[in-house]
Amino acid sequence: MLAVLLFVVAALLVGFAKTAIGGLGSVAVAIFASLMPARESTAAILVLLLVGDVVAVWHYHRDADLGLLRRLIPAVLPGLAVGALFLAVVDDTVLRRSIGVLLLLLAAMQLVLARRSSAAPPIGHSTAAGLGTGLAAGFVTMTANAAGAVMTLYLVARGVEKKRFLGTSAVFFFGVNLCKVPFSAALGLFSTATLARTALLAPVVVLGAWAGLHSARRLSQARFDQAVLAATVVSALALVVR
Repeated sequence: MLAVLLFVVAALLVGFAKTAIGGLGSVAVAIFASLMPARESTAAILVLLLVGDVVAVWHYHRDADLGLLRRLIPAVLPGLAVGALFLAVVDDTVLRRSIGVLLLLLAAMQLVLARRSSAAPPIGHSTAAGLGTGLAAGFVTMTANAAGAVMTLYLVARGVEKKRFLGTSAVFFFGVNLCKVPFSAALGLFSTATLARTALLAPVVVLGAWAGLHSARRLSQARFDQAVLAATVVSALALVVR
């Protein structure tokens, strides 16, 4: 019964993260990885993420910044390929630890960003920063479904306001997650049991997304920035200590 409750909570967080505070999605990753084999959990989360992506794109696509997306996309596919290779060669224990370490590093980067002076020059504006973010996002999302932390770091560093943040993230991750499907299928991660479980949880994701839409409207820009940073730190710690 506890496992069922945790799956439901994770599905709610996936939906909420897609339409409000992206960093919370990594908490769902931690929950799934603690209840299922780590490799299979990445496929289960991927299906639920796509459900949330559809809702997020429907509501936020008009606010997407295509210029930012063009800086990120070229490096995503190589990152996905490296992540798929990593999944193919490591065992479950190594994957679990790798997910935790990746998110802990990202949490540390988030804390550094949060402590920056408002007078400091903006970071993340170069082509190299965009390509690096795309490569990291591709790798992290393929191995851990947790690239929201990477995108948060990049977009907050660029001072992207709330609506543009949500729109850009929605379109970016919908495309990235669609690209991940053939990689995961080639690795044999979509079992019948996994697909059946995610089909049952899909309506819960939609409910979480609806709650996120209403919450995002009430958040001020300052509160939104604080929330996405805090959520990323919490999610990273959740992965490390689980």
